[in-house]
Amino acid sequence: MRLLGLDFEARDADAAMALLAARDAATPFAYLVTPNADHLVRLARDPARYGPLYRDAAWRLMDSRVVARLARAMGLPAPPVVPGSDLTARLLGEVIRPDDPVAVLGGGAGTVAAVARRFGLRRLLHHDPPMGFDADPDAFDRAVDFVAGSGARFSFLCVGSPRQEMVARAVLARGNATGTALCVGASLLFLSGEERRAPRAVQRAGMEWAWRLARDPKRLARRYLVDDPAILALLWREKRSGP
Repeated sequence: MRLLGLDFEARDADAAMALLAARDAATPFAYLVTPNADHLVRLARDPARYGPLYRDAAWRLMDSRVVARLARAMGLPAPPVVPGSDLTARLLGEVIRPDDPVAVLGGGAGTVAAVARRFGLRRLLHHDPPMGFDADPDAFDRAVDFVAGSGARFSFLCVGSPRQEMVARAVLARGNATGTALCVGASLLFLSGEERRAPRAVQRAGMEWAWRLARDPKRLARRYLVDDPAILALLWREKRSGP
């Protein structure tokens, strides 16, 4: 389903889970992205820089209920919403076995240890690159080397967008990596208990952004109140341009 220049999966959460569950550690490397309003606004502002990060992903799942509802209201294609945090929780709870090799890029040692305890993971590898690693060629290469060489069935890239997508694309370009990488931002913070997700009713109402804003206004105010509202104009422009 094409929306705002990207071909999104028409799969719902169950279908996405089935697809991922069929992949093992020896499967040729592929990565999954979960664009939200922030990603889509950034992509529209600099498609030459950010477009390849999303187009080279094997799967693009819509992460924003707000974007999907706005698109539907305007008569545009509305991909099924499969939030990265939900997908991560289900993979760890339903698909990944305790002895599966799992890699995590980003997140503190405490976060990763808490997730490993919660899900009984016995083969979890972790690398937390320094802040600004994407601007340091050596640090960036170490992050890519970690993911490419981990041998993990699943790698969770949790260093924020667009850094996580940059790493995933660089691993893909190596041509010899295996496994599946998921670009899922802060998902592990919810699973470790360090951050609390909005109640389900708030999520279903499409107001999770407001919940997060209220809990961390200093960090999120610009994103949600200044940058992301541009998604309205982008969708309206697509509606006006027609098929």
